[in-house]
Amino acid sequence: MKIVSVNRGEAVPVQWRGKTIQTGIYKYPVASISVGETDVLHDAVVDRRYHGGVDKACYLYGEDHYAYWKEKYPVLDWKYGMFGENVTVQGFDESEIRIGDIYQMGTSLVQITRPRQPCFKLGIRFGTQKVLKEFIQSLRTGVYVRVLENGGVKAGDEFTLVKRNEEGVSIKELVQLLFHNKEGAFDAILAKAIADPLVTEADKAEIAK
Repeated sequence: MKIVSVNRGEAVPVQWRGKTIQTGIYKYPVASISVGETDVLHDAVVDRRYHGGVDKACYLYGEDHYAYWKEKYPVLDWKYGMFGENVTVQGFDESEIRIGDIYQMGTSLVQITRPRQPCFKLGIRFGTQKVLKEFIQSLRTGVYVRVLENGGVKAGDEFTLVKRNEEGVSIKELVQLLFHNKEGAFDAILAKAIADPLVTEADKAEIAK
C-alpha cells in the first residue's frame, strides 16, 4: 500500500445548533507530518475526550473510497483529508486489515487499534448529517492507529505490513459487530473479538451489549 497524501488542519469555528464551536475536521494536504504518541504534531485536536490519545493518535482513510463518496456528493470541494484523516492510503481495505496489525508508515511504526465512529463534525464538513449513517453502512470507516515508534510520514511513502495479528478481527468485522449484526454467523467473530487483548476495552464493552 502507498501513502498518497498526509493531512493536517487548524481549529476553525463552525455553527452548530445555534452555537459557535471549534473543530479540527477541516484537514488538507501538507508536505509531511510527524506522528507522536498521542497525536500528529501541529494538527488540531479540539476535544480530547473523543479525538487523539494513545489509541487514536493518527487516523487513516482509504484513497480508493474517495470515488464512492464523490459519486454520492459530487458538488463538494474534494481534496484529500476530506474525512478528517491524517493519512490517505492507496489500496487500504477494511476487510483485510486487522486490529492489532503492525505497519511501517514512513519512518514511524504504528498498530491498528479502532475503526472510526463518526460524529456530527463529519456531517458539518459534508453539509448534511445523513452522511453519518451512510458512513457506517458503507463499512468504509478507515482506522485509528497507536504509534509504537514516532516518525515522519509523507506522500509516496509505503504503508507496509510488519506483523500480522493472526487471530485478530478485521476492521470490517469489528464495525459489523459494533453497528450491524451481533448474532448468528457473527457469534464466532464476536467471541474472537472479546478474547483478543488488542481490541480496546471500549470496543469490547460496546460489542458485548
